[in-house]
Amino acid sequence: MLAVPGELPSDRDLYGLEVKWDGIRALLHLDGGGVRLMGRHGVEYTRRYPEISGFGIENAVIDGELVALDPRGRPSFIRLQHRMHLTDPEPDLLRLYPITYMPFDLLYLDGTPLFDLTYRDRRALLDELDIGAAPYFPGASDLLSATHEQGLEGVVAKRLDSPYRAGTRSPWWIKVKNLTTREVVIGGWKPGKGRRAGGIGSLLMGVFTDEGLTYVGHVGTGFTDAVLDDLYRMLRPLEIPRSPFRNEVPWRNRWVRPDLVGEVAYTMWTDEQRLRHPVWRGLRPDKLPAEVTR
Repeated sequence: MLAVPGELPSDRDLYGLEVKWDGIRALLHLDGGGVRLMGRHGVEYTRRYPEISGFGIENAVIDGELVALDPRGRPSFIRLQHRMHLTDPEPDLLRLYPITYMPFDLLYLDGTPLFDLTYRDRRALLDELDIGAAPYFPGASDLLSATHEQGLEGVVAKRLDSPYRAGTRSPWWIKVKNLTTREVVIGGWKPGKGRRAGGIGSLLMGVFTDEGLTYVGHVGTGFTDAVLDDLYRMLRPLEIPRSPFRNEVPWRNRWVRPDLVGEVAYTMWTDEQRLRHPVWRGLRPDKLPAEVTR
């Protein structure tokens, strides 16, 4: 079940508020002591995150978020980037960038589906399991301001009486962000100059419209040297001779097959339908390019 973007509802007493964790969504399957982690599109994450284990529950399916916490205890998508593409991470990476699972919903318990229970009742059952579920707060609380002060992404407002509807993006869940972020499809890169010569200077971004992949700007900030090196290694095998964008892109660029999705923060859309002041936040392997629309 997915949330729709929006503002805090006026009837806030009917909602519970959760912190919007800056991570990767995953379903946790617990069966007879065994653990399986599944991504949104059926990709199995179990081997990528071996530290997610030992819950002591015989039979349950839990919805939650995989996050990497920084030294101050805040979720860091940059730290998560060091782990999300590795099938069998080395012990040093497990130590340097440990992953935490934040449970926030309970879908099955002891073989019984819970989809038709209310969010309030599902959360009560989840809290009874005592596995460190992410907390939720009354809708009238000042959680949004608190997340802004702490540099967190925002909150998700969930109706207390709402059922769980898998595969839907429902107005019963509303994501309210402190930062304006969105996914973009990578269609190429502009070669670097100076310190970035020989590599990536900036990434060319697109979104899908009725006419096809549409160029919406380029992003050249928010990268570390290591991230740029990783992106270069990933994009080189995807190179193609012609632009994948339906509209014209300035400069002489290197084009790639539009297979990779990333996330950027930005200030606004310009009149030319470009993203203003985009800053790179990381790859989103949990997203499909076809999902990235205007």
